[in-house]
Amino acid sequence: MSENTMQDRVTKTPVVYTMPGMADVTVRRETYRVTDTGALTIDLYCPPAAARGARTPAVVFVSGYPDLGAQKMFGCPLKDMASYVSWGRLAAASGIVGITYENRDPAADVHAVFQYIRHNAASWGIDENRIAVWSCSGNVPNALSVLMQPGQDYLRCAVLCYGLMLDSDGSTIVAAAASQFHFANPSAGTSVDDLPRALPLFVARAGRDEFPGLNDTIDRFLAGALRCNLPITFVNHAEGPHAFDMFDDSAASREIVRRILSFLQFHLLTSAATTAASAESVSRTT
Repeated sequence: MSENTMQDRVTKTPVVYTMPGMADVTVRRETYRVTDTGALTIDLYCPPAAARGARTPAVVFVSGYPDLGAQKMFGCPLKDMASYVSWGRLAAASGIVGITYENRDPAADVHAVFQYIRHNAASWGIDENRIAVWSCSGNVPNALSVLMQPGQDYLRCAVLCYGLMLDSDGSTIVAAAASQFHFANPSAGTSVDDLPRALPLFVARAGRDEFPGLNDTIDRFLAGALRCNLPITFVNHAEGPHAFDMFDDSAASREIVRRILSFLQFHLLTSAATTAASAESVSRTT
């Protein structure tokens, strides 16, 4: 396979799962930060049936790769790849605002993204207290660092797909991969014990992942999560390759994507509806 063919395969392959309403999603682009090398933007994929005045939960697709490197390798920022566009539209078609973004310094810019979203949430119709994280592959160490930050009560759940997790028990798998593939690893030196105890996690594993040691980091992470009794949902796609949501058009892959969306809906939309109903009940009795 030629370099151009491989680049096209990575950048132009959408998620294997589709659902009604994806074509009706509204996409809004905003500048969240201006750097010496130009403006950094975020894309908001908004549900087509969002009620006027309603505050909608959101999911942020956290990146760990600097986009300058991604553009050299793939020809576009991560957020403009067909897979990220698909995930943004899938989130919005599921009733959740999907948010992707550009970055220069992944570990620093992700916090600027969250700050900008929460500051502008009211004008965008976003519920700033109901936000989820989605991340995959070498982006996951940056997402884990976000989850470990204090004062993140607005984060309601996180999805971590076929990711390099944490080095533990003397392992250096994540550190070596970060050095080789140039992704941010701000969670280096931390452990599962540093994660919040009440944050629901969805972890997806590709049983036939091609990256040496990656699944070892997932297996150690799961053992630590169970030891800490974290609220975790785990799916192992036994025949799935790395990035199976893009490259394995099978019933199993589509079912896992569907389950991820259901997980996000349960923790963002069901809880939001319950809170609203409780508030209305209190209002009627006072």
